[in-house]
Amino acid sequence: MTDASPTPDAAGASPGASGRVDPDSPQTPHLDHGIVLWSAPETERAGRPLLVLLHGYGADERDLFGLVPYLPPEFVVAAVRAPLSPPWPAPGYSWYPIEGLDGRDGDKTTAAASRFLHWLDVVAPAPAPVGMLGFSQGGAVALQAMRLEPERFAFAVNLSGYATPGDLPGDASLAERKPPVFWGRGTNDDVIPEFLVAHSVDWLPAHVELSGRVYAGLTHSVSEQELTDVRTFLDKQLEALAG
Repeated sequence: MTDASPTPDAAGASPGASGRVDPDSPQTPHLDHGIVLWSAPETERAGRPLLVLLHGYGADERDLFGLVPYLPPEFVVAAVRAPLSPPWPAPGYSWYPIEGLDGRDGDKTTAAASRFLHWLDVVAPAPAPVGMLGFSQGGAVALQAMRLEPERFAFAVNLSGYATPGDLPGDASLAERKPPVFWGRGTNDDVIPEFLVAHSVDWLPAHVELSGRVYAGLTHSVSEQELTDVRTFLDKQLEALAG
């Protein structure tokens, strides 16, 4: 569960009214619908809340899927694969490039979140509750997707990720709705730049119902204590959905 650095990918297409990027843009490849790990067969998914796992840079769908035993079994869990391949010799996949002078362009995070939303349109078109759990790049994409379509998501878990600077059309609606977000990060995380952490500290409380923790000594990774806290957060979300 490692992520080399948090930066976005090539947008280029004109955003729609929601802020989404055109799904037909050659610079925004589709997620592969055939490469998804599910915690339950299709016959056992109806009527259950969906929790989507979004891995970090250089990983793949198997990385976070290993957390399934630690997550509440009431969720149907889907682990998706990011659509881009990092430059050689980096392994795995990425949601957006981290190399280049424009690597921190917020449009790239939006393009990645748009890819994910178009995948979700097909996989979960019904109004069943959807939550997200993302690590690093995946956490940034999860928050960006929530900003693009605030009404779509019940909650998000952001592990070692950040909120992308810049304004989006859905930000005002997000601030009104204030969905629950858990943000966990470590004091020894030297991957996420300080200015992104500082921005997230200011931005998140104004737009979401923020909870979480800063873990002493934790690097750019996930600890057992953090998983315990995530489980508590997810249990509370299930209670809220049931109520």
